[in-house]
Amino acid sequence: MTQLLNQQIKQRTFIAASPEKVYDTITSAKDWDTFFTTGMELDPKPGGVCSFCWQDWGPDKYTLEVPGRVLEAKRPELFSFEWGSEGRATTIRMELSPVANGTVLTVTESGYRDTPESIAMMLECASGWGEAVTLLKFYIEHGIVYTSALKQ
Repeated sequence: MTQLLNQQIKQRTFIAASPEKVYDTITSAKDWDTFFTTGMELDPKPGGVCSFCWQDWGPDKYTLEVPGRVLEAKRPELFSFEWGSEGRATTIRMELSPVANGTVLTVTESGYRDTPESIAMMLECASGWGEAVTLLKFYIEHGIVYTSALKQ
């Protein structure tokens, strides 16, 4: 079996909302579909489905479906899931920390293998999680959603 990389993706942002509001948003398929995905399935309890879907997303018209399952759901401090195909799944942890006037959201993804394909995917997901937390912040704080004609 291929060794796992010792590195992980890590994205952090401040969101001017309570941890409960942030948690409720990241555990809602409807909210994900509003700010980042196009057809997500999510049953936010341990063992529940967590399937991300993008159809013609962004300027590159990115289309992908990634199956997964929820690992932990502890409102309002932690939501964790794994996604990817059998034997190549990675683990995402979304930790929410209350701070004055809001929440610090920390997203980490680990479990990438030491292969050229896995390293390429890690780089792609690192930028994707940066986009996701930025869109989440704008959605929660200002109601701003990605509305490019390219999304249609």
